[in-house]
Amino acid sequence: MREKKLRETETISETIRELAVPGMKPRALIEAVKARHPNASKKDIARAAFLTIILSAEYASEDAQALHDLASETSDGESAE
Repeated sequence: MREKKLRETETISETIRELAVPGMKPRALIEAVKARHPNASKKDIARAAFLTIILSAEYASEDAQALHDLASETSDGESAE
């Protein structure tokens, strides 16, 4: 079960890396991710965004900041829908 959840998070993380662009609003990114992963909750997307930050922070600090903003807004319970 835990391994399956990790694979799902990694898959969503890959989608986030593909879709995220500088200046993109969190709501737009969440909607785009949900279009590809309709069963993903905002919490799932936030976890994947944090994973993406961790994996990309060393290489793309600007993108990491945008993803951090997304993950923080989503995990803080703010409505991004």
